[in-house]
Amino acid sequence: MDINQIPQDKSKTYGGHAKVVYAVKNGSYTKATTSGWEDEEFVTLQAVDALAEQTQLAYHAVKNDQRSSLYYYMFLYRHDITSLAQTSGFFRWQIKRHFKPQVFKKLSDRKLNRYAQVFNLSIEQLKQLPTEDNRTQNNYPFK
Repeated sequence: MDINQIPQDKSKTYGGHAKVVYAVKNGSYTKATTSGWEDEEFVTLQAVDALAEQTQLAYHAVKNDQRSSLYYYMFLYRHDITSLAQTSGFFRWQIKRHFKPQVFKKLSDRKLNRYAQVFNLSIEQLKQLPTEDNRTQNNYPFK
């Protein structure tokens, strides 16, 4: 893309920031900035909505005692099982077991602390869900 053709649509997903992209200027690639463009914003917002829906479904699964609170926090902090395994040091199969409320309740503080550190939470916060009001009002944990 030519440097003069870079869209500057002031995407709200950029939060007022600019993004560095590479464009052609005088036949050579060079760095340039963009404030975003509509197509990228549309796709980003779709992805964010999908993540919010997954988090909402996880919240209700925990409320209905189908999953442990770990399951909810995994989605809330934008992890999947693989990234949670990488950051916590647990194997994927262990994490899947820890999603079971009966198993999660029996985890030692040492194991819970590994998860709590990943999410930057206390063990007590990890063991419980935020209230519906706190979750909605504060856009917990992202403000």
